[in-house]
Amino acid sequence: MDIGLAVPQFGRFATLTSVLAVARGAEDMGFAGLWAGDRLLTPLQPKDRYPGGDGTMPEAHRVFLDPFAVLSVAASATSTVRLGTSALNACWYPPPVLARSLTTIDHLSGGRLVAGLGLGWSSDEYAAVGVPWKGRAKRYDATLDALEAIWSADPVSFEHELWTIAPSHIEPKPARRPPLYLAGFTKQALCRVGRRADGWLTATLPIPMLTAMWKTVCRSAEEAGRDPGTLRMALRANPDITGQGNPPRSGTVAQICDYLATAAEAGVHEVILDLQHTATSDQHLLELAGEFKARLFSST
Repeated sequence: MDIGLAVPQFGRFATLTSVLAVARGAEDMGFAGLWAGDRLLTPLQPKDRYPGGDGTMPEAHRVFLDPFAVLSVAASATSTVRLGTSALNACWYPPPVLARSLTTIDHLSGGRLVAGLGLGWSSDEYAAVGVPWKGRAKRYDATLDALEAIWSADPVSFEHELWTIAPSHIEPKPARRPPLYLAGFTKQALCRVGRRADGWLTATLPIPMLTAMWKTVCRSAEEAGRDPGTLRMALRANPDITGQGNPPRSGTVAQICDYLATAAEAGVHEVILDLQHTATSDQHLLELAGEFKARLFSST
């Protein structure tokens, strides 16, 4: 199992110093990837519950850096670690703009991009960027179609009721077609992963639920004539490290690692650790990351 780390991006870690220190430290420690998320605003009276904890958005998310910017900085400070998004809210961006931003990171990093996309969960954020909440799944599929066209064709031509790309050169192209990971937990989302993605972005679910969802992904891949053995499952963990807790959301490092080791046995290929909710400094974050890595490598 590979182990990735969330790049500093929010709360006390939303600084250039933190991005550089953690990116360099993670690569030096042998982490497989650095991953960035996508958050736009913190509504005072949210229409939707945050999908974690008690449903309240973490206070640290009031300050949240742009994912393309932090990955660009991380790319400049590293040379081998993969650079991923977990996950971009794909519908916020016109496809040529999204393709340009992702391809720029891939181009400047020498082909290290993993493009992780999702639908998001906040209708307030959709309203803020002027994108309809209704019909977002249809927009999402069209965005994926447009990205594939932009990344693979020259000249590019794309016709849809939402966008028209006249026959054009859109360059540079990625060093290779970036691995595409998709997030989601509904049956529709899981089937989409199986039909057209390279991996599934998931979270710290109960193991039976996780394996049942993965079976849906694999079955969808088989029905689409694809080899499910080529797909990867990447699990994001945002633990609160405490003396006593409720793993996998909280607990000691050893307790969280026990869950993650079980997840690896259940088929998880990569863990993405986000330690920004629990670490108190860059050094503390890297120390925790090192402890996780040492324990997980000894148990998997």
